[in-house]
Amino acid sequence: MKKTLNINIGNSIVHIEEDAYEMLTIYLNEVKHHFSKNADDFEIVTDIENRIAEMFGEILTIQQKQAINIEDVKSVTAQMGSVKDFETSEESEGAEDPLAHIPPYDGVKKLYRDTDQAMVAGVCVGLGHYLNIEARWIRLAALISMFIGGSGVLAYLIMWIVIPKAESKSEKMTMRGEEPNLRGFANSHLNPLMKQSRGFIAEFFEFLGSFIQGAGKTLFKMIAVVIIIFGSLFLLFLIVAVAGLFGIWDSNVYSYFPVSMVNEDYLSSIVIAVFIVFAVPLLALVLFSVRVAFNGRAINKTLSFGLLIIWLGGVVVSIFYIAKITTEFKESAELAQVTPLVAHKTILLTVDKTRFFSKEDSINYKIESYNKNGRRILNHSGPFDEPRNVSLRIEESENGKSELVRNYRAQGKTFEAALKQAQNIRYEFVQKDSLLNFSSRLQLTKKASWRNQEVDLMLKVPVGTHLKISRDLAWFLNGYNYWDCNYDGTAEFTEWIMTHTGLKCLNERKDSDNE
Repeated sequence: MKKTLNINIGNSIVHIEEDAYEMLTIYLNEVKHHFSKNADDFEIVTDIENRIAEMFGEILTIQQKQAINIEDVKSVTAQMGSVKDFETSEESEGAEDPLAHIPPYDGVKKLYRDTDQAMVAGVCVGLGHYLNIEARWIRLAALISMFIGGSGVLAYLIMWIVIPKAESKSEKMTMRGEEPNLRGFANSHLNPLMKQSRGFIAEFFEFLGSFIQGAGKTLFKMIAVVIIIFGSLFLLFLIVAVAGLFGIWDSNVYSYFPVSMVNEDYLSSIVIAVFIVFAVPLLALVLFSVRVAFNGRAINKTLSFGLLIIWLGGVVVSIFYIAKITTEFKESAELAQVTPLVAHKTILLTVDKTRFFSKEDSINYKIESYNKNGRRILNHSGPFDEPRNVSLRIEESENGKSELVRNYRAQGKTFEAALKQAQNIRYEFVQKDSLLNFSSRLQLTKKASWRNQEVDLMLKVPVGTHLKISRDLAWFLNGYNYWDCNYDGTAEFTEWIMTHTGLKCLNERKDSDNE
């Protein structure tokens, strides 16, 4: 057990062990004694203390510990260099440099705005330091880009807001690629970069830059707050949606489209996987927005890595099940059923919006199975459970007789599976005298997943047959535009006649006769 102290170095509070504190005190006293020849050297000492505080902070963060020990102080002082090296160099004038054996500094540069040599905000100079290019060429490129769609202005403003300004001596040295040790600080002090004379324009841009930076940060915080609010609401919506898909509020949710496409055997797995795919990035965005809005700490790396693994797992599972569902639509099958009709000179076509109760309906509506016979649903306006799957085409009869051809189509993993799905389709229609009443939807005799089941109706009538078509059939007609014959849009029925060239609107025929 060792005694620890709290010290203030470089305007930072650092916990340090007692023996490490003693070593650090000796080192700093030597530095202060060496750089105490004139008042300007005080700035060098301050910069050195700030740099040591930064290095201590990095050590505590990387090693996840609370206090600096003596090994940490030895490491920091070794990187900063010893004062004895300078004293030896001064005593032996003309002798070999005692630090000449040390390899040149090859540290990583950081991108800052250099306001000491700035004409506007120091963006071009900072980029020049970072890319080892003279600032004049970057300024020239920026000037040219302003005349090419104005993209250069937007890019400059964005970098003005995003790139930080080099404030401290160590930041300026890192920006130029200089080693932030004792020699580096001393050389930087002996050869300072002279500020350019700043006129009214430069001062105006400096003020404008400060305003834009402040306004930009405020704008980013406002955007972050908006993302937090709407992101949290959308996360809540996803949770409620998942609960709904598991049947907490509606046990019949599996029959709704597009959930009806998924086999019930692996519906739970794919729902959870899809939830993870959407929820994890949204959660990460909300957490990042919280950090931006409230200047919080960065997200823990372990948490970030864990969320990434969970998200990748959700993506893999989703792709796996989506591929399985896709194979269920690989093959198609079709079968036809021909029903003769009683011929009439005039036929009335209507839609029956009611449907008979099925076994599933008796369960959903809590009606006993023995009491469901003869019951009908008069108006089915519930949730969307399948795309429109009934179409009607009217053509000339080749044999002069009226008949209705029902083509049942479906898809499946194999042809046999698709054929079974097609055989599972039931479609009802009723002929009563000259009235043909079509059902508005198909039904399945056995419960099955949606496999693109469809019914194509082909009504064949002899030439000269008059047809009165209900407005409710407008959405089912295939090959004819019902509204071309219903000009005012108020008629409940439109009148048509079958000719050798196909179905014609009677109103059009009368107009041509009058001409």
